[in-house]
Amino acid sequence: MHTINLAEQLTRIDDAWSPKIVGEVNDCHVKLVKLRGEFVWHAHGAEDELFLVLKGRLRMRFRDHEAVLDPGELIVVPRGVEHCPVADDEVHVLLVEPRTTVNTGTAGGERTRAAEWM
Repeated sequence: MHTINLAEQLTRIDDAWSPKIVGEVNDCHVKLVKLRGEFVWHAHGAEDELFLVLKGRLRMRFRDHEAVLDPGELIVVPRGVEHCPVADDEVHVLLVEPRTTVNTGTAGGERTRAAEWM
């Protein structure tokens, strides 16, 4: 058991949309990720996702609306809900999601990244 300085860990991340694992709680990974631009529309068939914005402003697009999150705000995207994260400027996010979660969900493709431990 040790403390994790999120700001320090974020300085070690260069690539956008490439989540890094910083901890594990039960069967979930705690990840840090930097977001830039628009991601792909996708859903996760079996996993819910929690997005906690640490820095910047995140727009979470859904097919019927858009949610805007500022630092200190979070959103839980339920399994099966199609969504598209958008970062007009760089956004730092803490994710909590099951270990089985693939970042591009059912969409797959060239933006799929396997999460790595920091």
